Amino acid sequence: MLAVADTNHISEIDRKPLFATRFEERRRAAGLEVFTSIVTVQEMTRGWLALLNRPVPAREQVSVYARFQRSIEVLRDWDILPFDSEAADLFENLKRQRLRIGTMDLKIAAICLAHNAVLLTRDALDFNQVPGLSVENWLD
Repeated sequence: MLAVADTNHISEIDRKPLFATRFEERRRAAGLEVFTSIVTVQEMTRGWLALLNRPVPAREQVSVYARFQRSIEVLRDWDILPFDSEAADLFENLKRQRLRIGTMDLKIAAICLAHNAVLLTRDALDFNQVPGLSVENWLD
C-alpha cells in the first residue's frame, strides 16, 4: 500500500529526529511505501526562498541557508510522486466540485487519488472534504 507524506509531515521529519525515527517505525509496522509529492517540494522550496529573499545582512542568512540545505538533503532521500496528466485531470475535477480547500492541497489530493495512496497530513479537516481520499495524521 502507498502513502504520501504531506508538507507538514516532511517538515517534522526534517526538524525533529525523534519524530523521524517514530515515523520510520510506524511506516515499517504498517508495511507502507511512503512517498512525498512534487507539490510538497514546491511548497518547501517556496518557503525557504521567501526567507532567503528578505533583505537582511549576509551573516543572518547563514543559518537559513544551512536549514534549507538540510531540507534538500532530507528530500533527496524521498521518492517524489509527480503531478502528471492523471493528477491534473483529477485536480480539475476536484476544482469543479468547489471544495473549500487550497489549490496546492487539491494538487496533493489529486496525486494521492491518482496513486490510490493514503495521505499523511495534519490537515485532516481540510483533506477529509475530498471524496475518496484516505487521510491519516501521524503527527498527533
